[in-house]
Amino acid sequence: MEYKVAVIGGGVLGTSIAYFLAGEARNPASIALIEQESDIARHTSSRNTGKVHAPFLYDPVKKKLFAKAASLGFEMWQAFARAKGLPFKQDGVLEVATDDRGIDRLQKYMAWGEANGLAKSELQLLDKRQVAEIEPAVRCESAILCTRDGSVDYGAFSQALLQDIRSFGGTVLLGHRAGRIALDGTIATAQGRRIKAQFIINAAGGMAVDVAHAMGVAKEYTDLHFRGEYWQAPEQYRDLTKLSIYSVPRHPEYPFLDPHWIVRADGRREVGPNAVPVFGPYAYGHGRNLADMIPKILESSRTGVRRVFLDRQFISLASTELKSSLSKTAMINRVREFLPAIRPSAFTIRGTAGIRSSVIDSHGRFVPDTLILEHGSSINVINYNSPGATGALPIAAKVSAQILEKGLIESGGKRTLWNPVDIATRL
Repeated sequence: MEYKVAVIGGGVLGTSIAYFLAGEARNPASIALIEQESDIARHTSSRNTGKVHAPFLYDPVKKKLFAKAASLGFEMWQAFARAKGLPFKQDGVLEVATDDRGIDRLQKYMAWGEANGLAKSELQLLDKRQVAEIEPAVRCESAILCTRDGSVDYGAFSQALLQDIRSFGGTVLLGHRAGRIALDGTIATAQGRRIKAQFIINAAGGMAVDVAHAMGVAKEYTDLHFRGEYWQAPEQYRDLTKLSIYSVPRHPEYPFLDPHWIVRADGRREVGPNAVPVFGPYAYGHGRNLADMIPKILESSRTGVRRVFLDRQFISLASTELKSSLSKTAMINRVREFLPAIRPSAFTIRGTAGIRSSVIDSHGRFVPDTLILEHGSSINVINYNSPGATGALPIAAKVSAQILEKGLIESGGKRTLWNPVDIATRL
């Protein structure tokens, strides 16, 4: 099992990278996509809000790569959906402020949106009277209406990418969990296989920091995991709004989310997500969370995470998130601040929870942007969280362009919808 390039991680980013490399390679079988599960996109790539986010929420300095990738991602996913016959619903979003501090934040978002390339026609600042005309059920002081925002199914997009990888002739290794990784590029899997690669791309999502550490990379970083939970809205609320309604986060410097009112691509309405601290990237239930607890506590005692847990505001916010997990009423009431017509008692079905992983540096600070770290014969993509799915195709093109520029694979395939080098120059 020897390959030119092995991509570890079968989420939307890993499949996008393998899509570009297998499409460009003269010998696509030399490109291997390695996924620990029996199918791809089992975790965050299918457990998310399904939004193609417009880049007005992202600081063009601190989150430069996220912002540029989100801007490009919209048009690329729209073109991909059209080519594959997949749903892409350009439905827009309303970002609401319920107080003066939130209005100040909206002003900042308007400036960010313009800096990140949004046209004035795509981003409008509304007063509460204008909001009431568009969405009568919403109560707020002001809001941004962004029309360049979409709803999709990233799990379906990932499956379409997988089909292309296989049709190109790329190698897909499902049910292979990467364990030890030797300096010569030999990957020992938990299933007893040995996979040899001249170059390794780590796109393992919630496990990306662990995989990087296994290769001696990014030792100064660790991660914290946050479970985002949802409640499905009953049928009686299906026509309550046309748009998804997001609220200005109260503490944007932390990875805690104020729950939103989400209109999904299939028409379902949901409330969520919150952001409950958990001990591992797959801690969807209490059993797995407890199993991950001791290893994470031991790791945290040696890293910058311990400084995070000395931060009183972080602890206070984490307690609020935990309360919203234990109490449906507490979570729904957070959305009632701007959508007062909903009632907690009407919500009876939980949605699908997902987990995002945020990277912490050695000083205990949350890293704001995604990191692409090259070390030896590897590229490691860490801190790849929201709007990660939105920007997956552009980021994948950037990583693939780095591989092509090294001459690691013989080019000549040209099977993909885009030239990755051309896309990379726009990031």
